[in-house]
Amino acid sequence: MRYSAELSKMLASAGAKEGSVISLTIDGSEYVGTLMPPQSGSGDPDIIVIRMKNGYDAGFRVNKGTSIKVLEQPAGKAAKKSDRKPKKGLPNIVLIATGGTIGSQQGGAKGAQSPGLSADGLLDMMPELSDIANITPKDIISVFSENVNSEHWQALAKTIEEELNNGADGIVVTHGTDTMGFTAAALSFMLKELSAPVIITGSQRSTDRPSSDAYGNLLASVRFCVSSKAAGVYVIMHDSMNDDSFAVHRGTRVRKMHTSRRDAFRSINTVPVARMDGNGKITFNDEVPKASAKTKAFTKMSDDVILLHFYPGMDPALFRDAAVNSKGIVIAGSGLGHVSDGIASLLKEAIDKGAIAVMTSQCINGPTGMNVYDTGRELQNIGVIPMNDMLPETAYVKLMWAIANTKNAKEAKELMKDTLSYEMGDRRTTDVIW
Repeated sequence: MRYSAELSKMLASAGAKEGSVISLTIDGSEYVGTLMPPQSGSGDPDIIVIRMKNGYDAGFRVNKGTSIKVLEQPAGKAAKKSDRKPKKGLPNIVLIATGGTIGSQQGGAKGAQSPGLSADGLLDMMPELSDIANITPKDIISVFSENVNSEHWQALAKTIEEELNNGADGIVVTHGTDTMGFTAAALSFMLKELSAPVIITGSQRSTDRPSSDAYGNLLASVRFCVSSKAAGVYVIMHDSMNDDSFAVHRGTRVRKMHTSRRDAFRSINTVPVARMDGNGKITFNDEVPKASAKTKAFTKMSDDVILLHFYPGMDPALFRDAAVNSKGIVIAGSGLGHVSDGIASLLKEAIDKGAIAVMTSQCINGPTGMNVYDTGRELQNIGVIPMNDMLPETAYVKLMWAIANTKNAKEAKELMKDTLSYEMGDRRTTDVIW
């Protein structure tokens, strides 16, 4: 949708174009912001849209008395990249960008967020990072995380293996938050004998918003790489609504628990490995693996795995083709790990055809308990394997990896029962649920 002919004429007369900072005076009140394209959902071409200083868009209906004045025109060329010559004595960190909100800014043809900010661009926005470490930017992909798949995980793991074995003292991966837990779990299983920390971070709000959490998360991630010897895969995000607390989560134990809060991420069924304050002080809460001499990446993955979320009235016929043609099925069952009789029959059919079926719980906290009720016992009798307190998304990624990295189903089943990267445990903790 375009602005109306009359509004377009007013903007042209004022010399205003998309990206211009304008002063908009309507009925005696002044509003200052950046001119945005019309919002497709507004349905009214006479409503002018500007981005206010608080980072949010506002729409105003213009009239004959409306005054438009250009305060600043958009920059013509991108700013010259910062001079980032290596400094002696500083550790070497590789920053790998994959897109997501942390790599996005408002604007574009639709006036919405779109990925595109490179690793170089992130560093230019945070020149203070060069005082902490020598940072090498690297771009793998630039997508929102709902488009990330196993091929991207494989490319990431191979790149991390190469960079660590070439001497990097740590890796920071920027990633979209929506599927960050899946990627963190995948890297946790793929990367073995890590020589340095691998941190995945992102932001709930884009870098051009005043309330963005990108800066704090990225700074905390680099500081953790520099100051710790925790050679594992971790997710670092805000631990509060302020910028003075960050949590370090295990890659196999973390879940996004809120759609938009800055402190959306939580460690599930365990405590965060560590917490950091705003000055970079680290307080460890749990054990961490020691660094190895050489990192190894085992990147094979099977895409013939499905994740089913059980619900009342679930019709087995709707899922039959997917189930019987898969090599692996992860079920997010109700309560202690239950499904209906109809879904149990479907699982038996799939298992008889060679599929591996594992059970997790759709509850946020607590383990499966498939010996308590007849339902759980019968599911185990047909071959469904309980996954203790493993998250459904972690079990999904682990089963993809286990099937691809074993010789047969028997070996893959045994691998699923073993704890490989802290993904299961007997420790229980009270967590926050929103």
